[in-house]
Amino acid sequence: MAHDIVIRGGTVVDGTGSAAFTGDVAIDGGRIVSVGGKAGPGRQEVDADGLVVTPGFVDIHTHLDAQIGWDPLLTPVSWHGVTTALLGNCGVTFAPCKPADRPLLAAMMETVEDIPREAILGGLSWEWESYGEYLDALDKLNPAINVAGMVGHSALRWYVMGERSVEGESTPEEKAEMARIIGQAMDDGAVGFSSNRFPGHVGPDGRSIPGTFADHDEVVAIGHAVAARDGLMQNVVDFGRKDMASGALLRRLAAECRARVLFSYTVGGSPDSGRRNAEYLERLSEGGLDITALSLPRGTGFVFGLQSRIPAKNIWSQRGFFGPAWEALGAGDLEARLAMLRNTETRAALVAEAKAVDPSRLPWVEGAYWMGASETPNYLEPAANSLGAMARNAGEHWSETFFRLSLESGGRGLFTWRMFSANIEAVRDFLPHPQVMPGLSDAGAHVSQVMDCGVTSFILSHWVRDEGLFTLEEGVRKLTSGPARVIGLKDRGVLAPGMRADINVLDLAAIGEKYPRVVRDFPGGVPRYVQGSTGYHATFVNGELAFRDGEHAGGRSGRVLRGARARVAA
Repeated sequence: MAHDIVIRGGTVVDGTGSAAFTGDVAIDGGRIVSVGGKAGPGRQEVDADGLVVTPGFVDIHTHLDAQIGWDPLLTPVSWHGVTTALLGNCGVTFAPCKPADRPLLAAMMETVEDIPREAILGGLSWEWESYGEYLDALDKLNPAINVAGMVGHSALRWYVMGERSVEGESTPEEKAEMARIIGQAMDDGAVGFSSNRFPGHVGPDGRSIPGTFADHDEVVAIGHAVAARDGLMQNVVDFGRKDMASGALLRRLAAECRARVLFSYTVGGSPDSGRRNAEYLERLSEGGLDITALSLPRGTGFVFGLQSRIPAKNIWSQRGFFGPAWEALGAGDLEARLAMLRNTETRAALVAEAKAVDPSRLPWVEGAYWMGASETPNYLEPAANSLGAMARNAGEHWSETFFRLSLESGGRGLFTWRMFSANIEAVRDFLPHPQVMPGLSDAGAHVSQVMDCGVTSFILSHWVRDEGLFTLEEGVRKLTSGPARVIGLKDRGVLAPGMRADINVLDLAAIGEKYPRVVRDFPGGVPRYVQGSTGYHATFVNGELAFRDGEHAGGRSGRVLRGARARVAA
């Protein structure tokens, strides 16, 4: 009998880190039934000669919790080979949630992750209270790729403590109740818990979100309930605070609870920051603790240009910051902005207003880099060639350089302000560490500020193909079985008989990212960046063709992946 699908004659990179080999991959009933050798006929066959066959990629840091409600294709990460996305990071989620608290959780997600609350409130069904009911609601959306979810500390704490959750300490009874609820959430399908200790992440009233200052015993009590169910403890830490600088809480979660621990950890702008980060991670996990750092594979932080907005208070203009000419520039669409810049008098007024601003109020001028104007964005402009440096070399004010390049690119060109992982050599030193996973796409969040959904493609194109920092086998492992293990997925991330058939067929020579662009496809016409891909011949999700050549091929076969106790039902 014929197989459902046979991927024929490709270079198989199985996700384990083992050496690649040439052979066929056969799929029946959504599972892989054979890998290697010559498979029998398939009702659907894919000619993979000259192509690479890998497991689907696993993105373990997204905020697609809201976007999935109106975009079940989960773009643009799904265009870049991602077949499983982890929701619920950074302590902010939409469940558990009492009906009266829906506007608050929506507003909290807006202030922390830049997802408009109107889109959240209008784009989701809100037919849940418990986290399990939230996952049930996601099931009904028939997503194109798989999703798994964590419970956020802020939602859980507010659900139990109400207003006191922002700044108050929990009682022993409240700690026990939070542990009980998280246990039930995991029994219903959550794969873990996320907590956020960074004071700069604030709610709609300007105060740090619930859980930021919770005592360690509260998080550890929750950690015991999570670890007992083979779950993940994800953390945003604040290394500026004394208790976190030593990693005390992370070590307690790993040592006392025996939990898998994940935290976000990017390098800085100094060349030695990668080495120092690696040394710190060694100390943090001393004794064999299961602690994983998730780190950006390139510099990022804020993308801006004429087609979007500049990072002056996160808006194009503000009264008293630049002036009326900039305010008028920000009010128009791209064509109106280009017309203004082509007017000599208007452009002179814009430059004059920019020159009147104290340069110390514009730190991004010296930290922003031109991404070019070709089909592929340039993320590797040398550190000495910032916007400010380009202006000085050209004998211009930074605004004149900005306007000149904007006009030359038809308004399409962008700059990126490297706020995180600013030194690419430091990134090179840190990423190979065995306890580091590259990622932090932040998909679904900061949608009008940054675009890193193509980081999987960047890892393959830059760090594997162009630089050779990783072998192909190791680069694929860090995108597949590595992050799958962190989540606790035991049936994905590896090409082997019996595993779920989440598979990419790709052309390594052609893998890349297209230039980011602004679209208005969120509810209410809210703008966001998207970024296409090149080199992805086919992406299968649970044994069905979901994407071909980086575009949706019609399949909506993704699943809500439930935690260890509930996964049998999936």
